[in-house]
Amino acid sequence: MEILQEYMILFIPLIVIQLGLMIASLIHVLKAKNYKIGNRALWVVVCLLISIIGPVLYFTIGKDSDGE
Repeated sequence: MEILQEYMILFIPLIVIQLGLMIASLIHVLKAKNYKIGNRALWVVVCLLISIIGPVLYFTIGKDSDGE
C-alpha cells in the first residue's frame, strides 16, 4: 500500500491532465462542423478511448482550422 501512495504523486497530475484534455477535445469535437480527417463519431471514440494520445491527435490532425 505504501508503494501506491508513493506513486499517487505522479498519477494524480496525469489523471487531471488526461481528463482536461479529454473534456476540451470532446467539447470542441461536438461544436465543430468540419474536420480535416474523419467525422464526429470517429473523433468522439478516439478522444474517449485512446487516453492522452487521442485528444492530442484530434487537436493536431483532426481539427479543421476553420472548424467552428
